[in-house]
Amino acid sequence: MNGEKRRYEIIEILTGEKKPVSGSSLAEKFNISRQVIVQDIALLRAQGYDILSASRGYVLTREISGAENSSGKSFPKKVFKVVHKPEDTEKELNIFVDYGARVLDIFIYHKVYGKITVPLVLSSRLDVKKYMEKINSGESGLLSNATSGYHYHTLEAETCEIFQLIQKELEENGFLAQLTDYEPVEFKQSQTD
Repeated sequence: MNGEKRRYEIIEILTGEKKPVSGSSLAEKFNISRQVIVQDIALLRAQGYDILSASRGYVLTREISGAENSSGKSFPKKVFKVVHKPEDTEKELNIFVDYGARVLDIFIYHKVYGKITVPLVLSSRLDVKKYMEKINSGESGLLSNATSGYHYHTLEAETCEIFQLIQKELEENGFLAQLTDYEPVEFKQSQTD
């Protein structure tokens, strides 16, 4: 199989999956090395495909403003600013997925380094459990440790009502954080919508 056909099939696979597809599974499917898959993903991105690299694999997003479901409808997105102790991370993430939201990323605003974003793509308790196993293994620490527990998550969900339920539970658990003056204006506006 030539590279162009393989890249077409990679897009077909990513289009059909809501969860991340690992580079190893793609390499196995096409009987090639994982490095070739990394190169294919780079070429696809150069062609304009919006492919996120999450900790558990690759995810194709339809458009930057929102992912689409099979009917072509964009899902609403919302950013939540939260703060909690490291031991409450799993509880926080489970609040999101238990209401049916998809956790697209985590990001922080560091006063020295600026905005640092890491894709997550978590949509179930199993996803959260695997993520926490990686964090607890000592492979890496929590990004929020760099900002004393303050961080943000971009979520997407089928309805805005889901965000209201999540916000209420975050407030009840003391996880919802107040915005401060140094945060970008566009972020403040999106929170008041």
